[in-house]
Amino acid sequence: MNFTVGFKPLLGDAHSMDNLEKQLICPICLEMFSKPVVILPCQHNLCRKCANDVFQASNPLWQSRGSTTVSSGGRFRCPSCRHEVVLDRHGVYGLQRNLLVENIIDIYKQESSRPLHSKAEQHLMCEEHEEEKINIYCLSCEVPTCSLCKVFGAHKDCEVAPLPTIYKRQKVPSSRGSRHGESELSDGIAMLVAGNDRVQAVITQMEEVCQTIEDNSRRQKQLLNQRFEALCSVLEERKAELLQALAREQEGKLQRVRGLIRQYGDHLEASSKLVESAIQSMEEPQMALYLQQAKELINKVGAMSKAELAGRPEPGYESMEQFTVSVEHVAEMLRTIDFQPGASGEEEDEEVALDREEGSAGPEEERPEGAGGH
Repeated sequence: MNFTVGFKPLLGDAHSMDNLEKQLICPICLEMFSKPVVILPCQHNLCRKCANDVFQASNPLWQSRGSTTVSSGGRFRCPSCRHEVVLDRHGVYGLQRNLLVENIIDIYKQESSRPLHSKAEQHLMCEEHEEEKINIYCLSCEVPTCSLCKVFGAHKDCEVAPLPTIYKRQKVPSSRGSRHGESELSDGIAMLVAGNDRVQAVITQMEEVCQTIEDNSRRQKQLLNQRFEALCSVLEERKAELLQALAREQEGKLQRVRGLIRQYGDHLEASSKLVESAIQSMEEPQMALYLQQAKELINKVGAMSKAELAGRPEPGYESMEQFTVSVEHVAEMLRTIDFQPGASGEEEDEEVALDREEGSAGPEEERPEGAGGH
């Protein structure tokens, strides 16, 4: 069933607005008062422009001399009651403005600018019978319709009911309307509201779950950072220990080689001096003196040539390959680090702390194999 919407103005409100508009008509220009509005001593109102026109017509000398140079006033009669209005030297500008009327004009214009349907009584009109209102309800088709449609229209064979009856059943609460004393629509609304409450509760729970997820994730990130920082600390400590062992071995080997260098240097210096003395003796021209020194020099040269020098470092002594560290298996093991569902972060932290305490209380780390050989 198709139907159109019609509007019937509320006669009481329209009549009131018409009466109000009549009260706001200027008796001179027969239009609505234009601001500013002045009130006469007789309590009638005029547009100041209209009042000035009437005043000028009644006082032509005032008009010719100008309103700013005269020292005497004038007079004119109210167009509504013919009461004589006496003005001072200010003319119509000395009359008091009627602010109340001006405010009423503003309100009237605002109300008049609003759409009519906001203050109108709405009636549904039948589309097939444009002059007929929708006043019955077809129970078979479950649509509102008009009486003519029931008599000889599309709903002549349908079961109908008065529109107010169906209206009360579906909208207005009734003790016989439904199981809980509510109308059908009220029951549906109540079910929707209850369903909305349940949905809102679920949304609230899920928002709490989101917040809990964020909190737990933040905590686990902190724990993860702490544990990796602990691993880095262990690696740094171990690196420092190995570097100290390497430095000790380096210092020991350097001291030994430098000691040998000093010994060989001393022997070389003594041998050079002996050679220099032997050469000088060979240049001695006196035979007796030469023979006297030659025997001693021969003994010294023989002893020097037979002197045993300190041993030299064995082959490969300078190598430091024994301090090579293999970290491939450790790196591979580190790459296998993964999350362990169900593991307690606090228990793991306690185990790591105990392991570190036991390691610090143990014997001093021995140097790598071959590090102490000289």
